[in-house]
Amino acid sequence: MKVCIGYPPVETKKGAALISQNRQFQFFNSPTYIYPVVPAYAASLLKVNGYDVKWMDGVAEQQTTEQYLEILEREQPDILAIETKTPTVKSFWKFAQRLKSEKSLQRIKLVFMGDHITALPEESFEHSPVDYCITGGDFDFMLLNLSNHFSKGEKLKPGFYFRDEKGQVINTGKFQANDDLKKLPVIDRELTQWELYAYNNGNFKYTPGTYTMIGRDCWWRKDGGCTFCSWTNTFPTFRVGTVEQMLKEVENCIRLGVREIFDDTGTFMFGKWLKEFCEEFIRRGWHKKITMGCNMRPGALNQEEYDLMGKANFRFILYGLESANFSTLQKINKGQKENDMWETARMAKKAGLEPHVTCMVGYPWETKQEAQNTINLTHELFSRGWIDTLQATIVIPYPGTELFRQCEENGWLKTRDWDDYDMRTPVMKTLVPEEEILALTQGIYKSFMTPRFIARKILGVRDFDDIKFLWRGGKQLVGHLMDFRKKNVAEKAVALL
Repeated sequence: MKVCIGYPPVETKKGAALISQNRQFQFFNSPTYIYPVVPAYAASLLKVNGYDVKWMDGVAEQQTTEQYLEILEREQPDILAIETKTPTVKSFWKFAQRLKSEKSLQRIKLVFMGDHITALPEESFEHSPVDYCITGGDFDFMLLNLSNHFSKGEKLKPGFYFRDEKGQVINTGKFQANDDLKKLPVIDRELTQWELYAYNNGNFKYTPGTYTMIGRDCWWRKDGGCTFCSWTNTFPTFRVGTVEQMLKEVENCIRLGVREIFDDTGTFMFGKWLKEFCEEFIRRGWHKKITMGCNMRPGALNQEEYDLMGKANFRFILYGLESANFSTLQKINKGQKENDMWETARMAKKAGLEPHVTCMVGYPWETKQEAQNTINLTHELFSRGWIDTLQATIVIPYPGTELFRQCEENGWLKTRDWDDYDMRTPVMKTLVPEEEILALTQGIYKSFMTPRFIARKILGVRDFDDIKFLWRGGKQLVGHLMDFRKKNVAEKAVALL
């Protein structure tokens, strides 16, 4: 049996679609491709279980739909599994219709998976000829189960949706997301074409770079976790692999010539797990061979832990700043103290790390001045030298999240057209006009432009990697400013006419 895993092309003038390994979807004018870890685990798990696997990422390979269909015609897989996000689901419904219209491809079992599918599994059956929908985030284990179901008659686990003989959509029950991560193999990165994602990613200072994800997803789980995160629904309980598993992944990456790894667990581990990993990393001498990065929560670590990470050659560390207003942090259930970001950034920088923060504007309850507070905060953090880079977005309430439920309850939604959920314009009613929200987003990106910050960056150049990183960062900045230009509002208005 042959299984294809991937992403059909998303042909649009909006830019490159960041579907893979992305909790908050965007189109980028400056193309960025992120290595999709769970689908990569799925391909690897299927391969070690004897299945013929083909990796097909039409987005990262910049293919047309016709080219993608030609490959499917040649490969003739039994299963085609596609991960989708909210803003691409309508595009993939059209692709499904096109696929099933080709007589030679009708036999392929088409499978949709991902956080949007988890939230609204039956919707895709209403709008497309999809065969199966997988709910939950463990679609590596679920795809193996589905393949075994077809080839060996194995009973389907809870979490599958499909049509019965009468055409009625039925399901096998609520997904459980309780698979043992210790049973996963080391990712087969050659099979999953890791180099497609190794260079066009502004987060990597040292290329080629790649991603790991040892945990699913974030250990912050009080009251369901952050209200806006699209993965709170797909990974309702936190699980993590062992330190030894993570070390094996790193060892494989070193063998392949990877120079930087970013672990995309929602929040990297702390305490005993972190200590054991860093100490063994150093003992093996890998801190001289490869650079590490990860997500972390403000207020989660102390100076001793940051110092150990610095010794283990961690560099890029990503924090969800989200907003400068503590009242907003409480509303979105960030679970941190009012001044955690200040102290956290200071400690990380003292340890030699390069902090990166993510910020959002467009909350239904924030005034323009409150949004401006976030710009002021990032400006001050840059000025003090406590952060090095940032990402700014418009907050989007994805289906399945607590924020989406609140939107429905409070009448905040302006549209349920999923094409609009791409962060280019607000989809929630706000106290600030749309054009001003876009300007505020651009303002966050411009907040680094302090003389002290620019001087530090220029004086900090030590080698060609630093020069290349600054050049890529400049290109990314220009792209992000285009992502949030006021023209987006006009284009949206024309599209509605």
